[in-house]
Amino acid sequence: MSEERYLTFALGKGRLANKTLELFEQIGITCEEMKDKSSRKLIFVNEEKKLKFFLSKGPDVPTYVEYGAADIGVVGKDTIMEENRRVYEVLDLGFGKCRMCVCGPASAGELLRHHERIRVATKYPLIARDYFYNKKHQTVDIIKLNGSVELGPIVGLSDVIVDIVETGSTLKENGLGVLEEICPLSARMIVNQVSMQMETERIRTLITQLKELCQEGSK
Repeated sequence: MSEERYLTFALGKGRLANKTLELFEQIGITCEEMKDKSSRKLIFVNEEKKLKFFLSKGPDVPTYVEYGAADIGVVGKDTIMEENRRVYEVLDLGFGKCRMCVCGPASAGELLRHHERIRVATKYPLIARDYFYNKKHQTVDIIKLNGSVELGPIVGLSDVIVDIVETGSTLKENGLGVLEEICPLSARMIVNQVSMQMETERIRTLITQLKELCQEGSK
C-alpha cells in the first residue's frame, strides 16, 4: 500500500490522551495542533509523517478501530474487555495502572466464599458476568449503574460492586473494601485487523519503538 496513506489514531479523551501524546513525542511523533487547547477541530494532522489523530470517549475507541475509522486506538484494558470488539490488542503501554475488583462490606466476603446468589452493581456488566459466571461459576444478578457504584451496597441495592480501584481511598471512606481482584488494568494499544495486514511495516515499527520505550521506563 502507498506510503501516502494516513495512519489514523483514536485516543481516549483526558489523562489517557495526554499520556499517550507524551509517549509518542519521545519516539518523534508530534502533533502541534493538538496542543492548542482552544482549538475546536476534531481531527488533528501531522502532514510530515502522514498521521491523523482524534479524541473520543473511551468506550467509542474500540468501535472506531473495529470498523476501520481509526487504524490504531489507545484505551484502558477495562474498556477493551467491556466493549468486546474485534480488534488486535498489541501493546500494554504501562500507564494508567489500576485493578478491576469485586468490592463491598467485609460481611459480603462470606457470600462470595459460599457462592451464594448475590446482587452485583457495576458499570461493567460484561466483565462482571464473565468473572462470576465463567471464572467463579457463581450465579449473580447484575445491576447496571452509570454513576457512583459505591452507593450500591450502602443503600442496599446490591451486596457487592465490580469497579475499578486505583487507591481504594473512596472505598475505605465508605466502609467498603476490595474482596476479590478480577484483573490488573492499564492503557493498551489496539489495532484494526485489516490495517494490521495492509500497513504491517509501519504499525510494527511503531509498536517496536513504543515497546522499547515502555521497557526502558519500567527499569
